[in-house]
Amino acid sequence: MSKPHLFTTARNARDLLFRPETLSRAGQTPYRVIDDDGLIRVRYYPPLEEESVTLLDETLPVASQPHRTPLVIVPPLAVNMLIYDLFPERSLVRYLRARGFELYLIDWGRPDASHDDYRLKTYFAELLPDKLARIREHSGSRRLSLHGWSFGALFSLCYSALGTDPDLASLVLVGAPCDYHHEGALGRQYRRLARRMRRVRAVTGLRVRRMPKRLFHSPGWANSLGFKLLTPVSSLQGYWNLLRNLGDRDFLHEYATNAAFLEDMVAYPGGVMQDVIHYLLVDNVLANGRLPMNDEAGLADVRASIFSITGANDPIVPPEASWRMFDFISSKDVERVTVPGGHMGVLAGSQASKRSWKQMADWLAARDE
Repeated sequence: MSKPHLFTTARNARDLLFRPETLSRAGQTPYRVIDDDGLIRVRYYPPLEEESVTLLDETLPVASQPHRTPLVIVPPLAVNMLIYDLFPERSLVRYLRARGFELYLIDWGRPDASHDDYRLKTYFAELLPDKLARIREHSGSRRLSLHGWSFGALFSLCYSALGTDPDLASLVLVGAPCDYHHEGALGRQYRRLARRMRRVRAVTGLRVRRMPKRLFHSPGWANSLGFKLLTPVSSLQGYWNLLRNLGDRDFLHEYATNAAFLEDMVAYPGGVMQDVIHYLLVDNVLANGRLPMNDEAGLADVRASIFSITGANDPIVPPEASWRMFDFISSKDVERVTVPGGHMGVLAGSQASKRSWKQMADWLAARDE
């Protein structure tokens, strides 16, 4: 194969630097916004118009009849929503809609410094209940199921633990964090941090949650950098592959599509970061069955059916760190599976439709009969 023409390489480099939106294939599945409060938007994905959808190596017929229980995607913070609709042939929302699920997604928006008073509890005990009420009004169904990935799984689990929603049917938890002190290499760092912070508390009385929230605001660029540093070799390999393939337009489409997600992460409010440090990294409350809030509610009050998916190669939430929740929850209908892949791959990797999406959709469908 001949080397790409210098003009083609120069044009591709120009488009990648100055017009990346012309290369990205993300975010192509149609949706309607049914609620918008200026920060958070609720999306509804209407039935697909086509009769079938094409995945990487198979064709999936579009279901003619919807399932009775709507499914609500609860994303984590910091990420943009393109992760759920990266490529037309690797789109979780398109797949779920094709499988017949009435589908909603809560877009947490882009918080800025004016939202630094938001805490973890704000999301799972205040904002999430409000948005689910809007979804129930729109769908006409009281019963709902939740799909949460990463922090979205934490929000879904904690919401269920509040015990205030008798119509919550099922939870699909993907890479759900629970025991932060046993997250592999990260967990060792968290344990060191916990020991030091406890010494500081004992000697000085200083507590992170009493400090100014603005000091803990984590901007989007810092979150993007932190995500890449979790897998530095893979990140460097990605840049090297880009340089080698600048003349390949198809490669650039894939690179720009992934970059649309990785290079455009969203800020964490200061109060949320304070709670992450205080409740999760230092006190590790979920691993003891408690919620990250000053309240008596705990994981023992979780009674919804649960399907848990973890990635065998996940450096952020390894299976054993996620499974700690099962020591406390009261759910009688529980299934947990581990599939090949990392934290992002188990949700939206090239093999996710076979490894995790199908199992999840089959599990939900079986409980909707």
